[in-house]
Amino acid sequence: MTGEPVRAAGCVLWRRNKDDGTVEICLVHRPRYDDWSLPKGKLKQGESLLEAALREVLEETGHTCAPGPRLATTHYTAKGRPKEVTYWSAEATGGTFTRNKEVDRVAWLPPDQAESRLSHPQDRPLIRALVTASGQGR
Repeated sequence: MTGEPVRAAGCVLWRRNKDDGTVEICLVHRPRYDDWSLPKGKLKQGESLLEAALREVLEETGHTCAPGPRLATTHYTAKGRPKEVTYWSAEATGGTFTRNKEVDRVAWLPPDQAESRLSHPQDRPLIRALVTASGQGR
């Protein structure tokens, strides 16, 4: 990989199931790529990593959130360019998903199911990091 990496940010968005209090992770389905991923996106000019992460969660999931611990930064190649994405844990605080041009579905899943459904292996450790950082059980 050569050149400056594309910088992006996102969140492992979570909530408590209303029925039993267990943790659920929000995954987004992007029809353009036909994949399941965590909400994330590129930084806009002058935007901090955390600002971008919270904006992307709102744009892609329709949810507001309260950021928690910074989890990790993933590194990979996208469209022939290096890309780095910094993630935070974030608890959903409200909102409703509406299908949009980037995301056609969301799924709220227990951590183990979310980890299995993710399309990109580099995202899977982020689920484990959330569980560890927040002390949330599977």
